[in-house]
Amino acid sequence: MLKSLGATMAQVTQRLRHGDASLAPGPYDRAQHVARRAARRRQMKTIALLAIVFVVMVGVFSFIFHELMAREGRTFSWPSSIYWTLTTMTTLGFGDITFESDAGRIFSVIVLLSGSTFLLVMLPFVFIQFVFIPWMNERERRRAPRLLPASTAGHVIVTSLGPVEEALIDRADQANVPYVVIVEDVDDAGRLHDEGRTVMVGALDDPNTYHSARVEQAATVVATRNDQTNTNIAFTVREIAPEVDIVASANSPASVDILEIAGADHVVQLGEILGEAMAARTLGLGGHCHRIGSFAGLQIAEVGAIGTDLVDHTLAESRLRARFGVGIIGVWERGKFHVATADTRLRDSSMLLLAGTNEQLEAFDRAFTTDSPTGKNAVIIGGGRVGRAVGRAFAAEDIEFAIIEQLPERQREGARYVIGDAADRHVLEEAGIAGAGAVLITTHDDNVNVYLTRYCRGLRPDVRIVSRSRLDRNVSTLYRAGADAVLSYAGTGSAAIWNHFRGEETLLVAHGLNLFRTPIPRELAGTSLADSHVYRRTQCNVVAVETDGEIRGNPDAHAPLPADGELVLVGTDEAETRFSEVFPHARHRSMFDRVRR
Repeated sequence: MLKSLGATMAQVTQRLRHGDASLAPGPYDRAQHVARRAARRRQMKTIALLAIVFVVMVGVFSFIFHELMAREGRTFSWPSSIYWTLTTMTTLGFGDITFESDAGRIFSVIVLLSGSTFLLVMLPFVFIQFVFIPWMNERERRRAPRLLPASTAGHVIVTSLGPVEEALIDRADQANVPYVVIVEDVDDAGRLHDEGRTVMVGALDDPNTYHSARVEQAATVVATRNDQTNTNIAFTVREIAPEVDIVASANSPASVDILEIAGADHVVQLGEILGEAMAARTLGLGGHCHRIGSFAGLQIAEVGAIGTDLVDHTLAESRLRARFGVGIIGVWERGKFHVATADTRLRDSSMLLLAGTNEQLEAFDRAFTTDSPTGKNAVIIGGGRVGRAVGRAFAAEDIEFAIIEQLPERQREGARYVIGDAADRHVLEEAGIAGAGAVLITTHDDNVNVYLTRYCRGLRPDVRIVSRSRLDRNVSTLYRAGADAVLSYAGTGSAAIWNHFRGEETLLVAHGLNLFRTPIPRELAGTSLADSHVYRRTQCNVVAVETDGEIRGNPDAHAPLPADGELVLVGTDEAETRFSEVFPHARHRSMFDRVRR
């Protein structure tokens, strides 16, 4: 196995070093090059046409001048005729040669007006097109730097810019983590620079680019292009900076081993991660906890209240903290997150977000897990990578499912497929929507997902709908269309990468919702949570307190906070920013620790 992988790696390396066609400029780059050449040809044709017109005008005017002077009884050579024409057209008019007849003077006016008008068009055009615009373009092209300052350190190097990378950059901005995007095309770099992005011009396969990006001092390098290019990036960076952390994406499962051999520390399959996350938002039904992550020694889990005796009771009445010791982070209601309070009343649509040890969550399961027939059936719309990943997660949990797919060639063994359009009610019925406990919409088109979400909600008002969004801006639209949970490709992908980078400090548990840890602010040392009013001041809720390496979930609200401990909090992006503003010393210490590590 290792010998085979090594041989494959050698082949890939040889292809990379000798300019494999798969690493050649893409269609977009070629289209830009063709467009520039076409524009240049159009400019040259215009210049040639203007030059021809100018020569013809000078010839015609010189001929008429020669004839009119002959009628006045005067004779001039052809060079003199051309001399008079040019001095008149350019409005110099030395006055050494003049007409005496009215016809000649009228002709002089015609030459003067037509020549000056033509030259006012031709000369500025030539100057602007071939002097001024190229100068301005070159000036604009050089706005993006090709070298970062020597003091740059602890930064994230991003090698492409798409929805996932933009979401990752937004996370970095929000956390005050420096970053740089390496862009190969100078014009694109200038445009991104104007948009406020931190960019640097350089070729992704050139070691000098990474030297210029100060990769030896970087926190991590993120490679999210195609598998071949990512292999080249990882291989090149690893040779330069053996200690830097490299996170690479893989589209093909076969590329995971190659990327790891090339030097990637973490390889993420974004389609697989999104599919597993969508399944996770479905499996926690019927009072059964489903783990969605771990943070600071605590297990983070979601559980649905539907089918349990938690419905129509408040959290105070349920006494979950006292009975099981679990920490209640908050409650999801149709895509809206609410921090848990004693007066929070649970409904059929409520999804609890819990934090606790494995033993505490297992005790919760024993008390509330119910056997729901509809909870063991699901319909997956879309048979791509994300849909298949959802199916594998369901198969591992013994949940029956059907995948609706329009393209027969996407069928895979081990799953039940229904070939057809999910907008056709008969296709949905054949897939079993009538008895399904959940519908998962996984297509890559946000407009289609909104359409199908609204349609399925109309057919089954009581079914749980988990929908995919390609762009973060469409998340709220999908919730309005009727989805119970929405995961964006950009948000989930950036969360996976971000959690590799800062998993010890921040965990994205959902779109816009974060678990993060920070040293206890000195303003709060010695005070209790009840007296500090952290939630009222910052909209962040304290999930646990860490003291001497021991995590205490569900902390005592009246116990004094230690000066050398840490808080584990939950909050939205805005709440986390608010916390850093209210308690700046805690944030500054956290950032120092991150850079030092």
